[in-house]
This record gives sequence, structure tokens and C-alpha cells, in this order.
Amino acid sequence: MTEQLRLMAVHAHPDDESSKGAATMAKYVSEGVDVLVATCTGGERGSILNPKLQGDPYIEANIHEVRAKEMDEAREILGVKQEWLGFVDSGLPEGDPLPPLPEGCFAVQDVDEAAGALVKLIRSFKPQVITTYDENGGYPHPDHIMTHKISMVAFDAAGDPSRYPEAGEPWQPLKLYYNQGFNRPRTVALHEALLERGLESPYGEWLERWKEFQKRERELTTYVPCGEFFEIRDKALIAHRTQIDPDGGWFRVPMEIQKEVWPTEEYELAKSRVATSLPEDDLFAGIRNN
Repeated sequence: MTEQLRLMAVHAHPDDESSKGAATMAKYVSEGVDVLVATCTGGERGSILNPKLQGDPYIEANIHEVRAKEMDEAREILGVKQEWLGFVDSGLPEGDPLPPLPEGCFAVQDVDEAAGALVKLIRSFKPQVITTYDENGGYPHPDHIMTHKISMVAFDAAGDPSRYPEAGEPWQPLKLYYNQGFNRPRTVALHEALLERGLESPYGEWLERWKEFQKRERELTTYVPCGEFFEIRDKALIAHRTQIDPDGGWFRVPMEIQKEVWPTEEYELAKSRVATSLPEDDLFAGIRNN
């Protein structure tokens, strides 16, 4: 394939692109791949998770605008393009029983109707590869699950001229992946490496609770070597100041240990219209030079 390679990463909220697959995107940008982040919602109902910023009246009153500016900064750091799909954050419902989702939010939209916005963007950008979340959303936030649903519809519909005829000329992406960066093998490897070095691990409780939120072990099909871009990933993540505590658990594993023990980001190949052999080390395996 001699034409431009293009990767689209579909995410639920601003900051998700920096915590899931960011080093992969930075790697591909460095190789000349055109990378676009599609952000489904504006993060309007997201909590302020950085304790240093909690209680700030300006941020609380202007969270949508603040998160948009954070996204701009992260986009620049990663070197990617970014588009908003324009849906409203559903929030993460809490309580027992769970309260109903807010009226008009992303997660209560009709799936086929909501997928139209993504189909339009796919047909405009023309990615060969799309990354998104699995059916559990990576974790069961309603917006993550909805992101999965519209991605699956849009992947098949974008190439079908009979569907969404108002959304532009058909374009069929060739591969769709689920982000699986938070996987058990990686977590165990880093946990054990820290303990072997006499260091404290932030993953002990995670591993104890793993079976509660992971319905089954995912099949990791694709390991993208991107350790040299981990610093860029972290810088982009810290740009989302309202969502990330720079002194928190995200950053407790020394960088040299991460690069030595687990220098890849992982994906699960969910759909492919090209022949490829597993495991892969490239999201464009089977596409390059075809």
C-alpha cells in the first residue's frame, strides 16, 4: 500500500485518548501515519479527580470549557488530530439501585442514530484502522459501552452505500481493535517486577479485584512496541489536569521498569477484512504493502 496510512481512535471522553493507546498513537505519528482521535462527549459530567483542583469554583462552573482546553493541549503533545462527535457526557451513575441516566445524554441515544456521526467522520477521514473499546467498555462506564456500540455499527456501515447516504461517500475500514492496555499479564508483570526490586506496587488491590470487573480474560492479539513514547503518553495524560493527579497511582511505576518489563501497548483484533497472522506487532499488519 503506497497511500497514506490513517488511524482513528474512538474514545468516550477527553483524557481517554491519553490513558488508552497514547504511546501507540505517538509512535505512529512519528512514522508519518495520520492519526485522528474521535471524542464522543465533552466530559461535561466528569468529576474533578485531581485533589489539588477540587473545590475550584471556576473549574466547577466551566468544566466543559476547561476539559476542551485540556484536550487541545494533549492533542498537541501527541501530535494527533482530534474531532468532537458532540454528545453529552452521561456521568457515572452511583448508588443502589443506580439512578436513571440523564435525559439526552450519550448513553441513552439510539445506537443507529448516534453511529451516524461516527460514520460521517470515518468517511471523511478514511482510516484503514480503528481502535475502540470492547463490549464491557474497558470498564462499565455507560459512555464507554455506548462508544463500543456505535463503533461496531459504524465500522460495518461506513462502507455500505445503502446506509447513511447523507454521511458522504462510502469508505470501508479494514481492521478494528479493542484497546486492552489494562490487561492482567501486564499488570502481573509490573507488580512482580516492583516487588522483586523491593518497591511498593500499586497493583496489589487491582489484582485482588480483577475478577469483579473482568468478565473473562481477553485475547491479546497485538503488542505494539512503543516504550520510547511512554514519556509523551504521560505528558499528555498530565495535560488533563482535572482528571489526573500527577502524584497519583498512574505514575508510581518507575519509567525504566515500565520500559524494561513491558514496553508495549496491547490490543484485541475484533474485526479484520485483510489476512493477518497472530500475534501482531503492528496495527497495520496485513495492510502495509498490500
